[in-house]
Amino acid sequence: MRNYSSTGKVICDNRLRMGRPPRWSQNMQARFRSGTFERIAVVLHENEDRTDFVREAVEREIERREGDQPAKPEQTL
Repeated sequence: MRNYSSTGKVICDNRLRMGRPPRWSQNMQARFRSGTFERIAVVLHENEDRTDFVREAVEREIERREGDQPAKPEQTL
């Protein structure tokens, strides 16, 4: 079934088709100590914004902590 606008042009031929999946789909609000944003601004690379900096820092910390975890013993059946 086609949807037509008032000018008779096709608006959507396939309702099931969607755009690309969102890259940043999870949101979180965080509070930082006073002065943190100023400290981040000093160390940002060219063309990097504060959000990119925080995402990268979180990813590095997750990887570091995952590496600190002891290996799980294998289960025997």
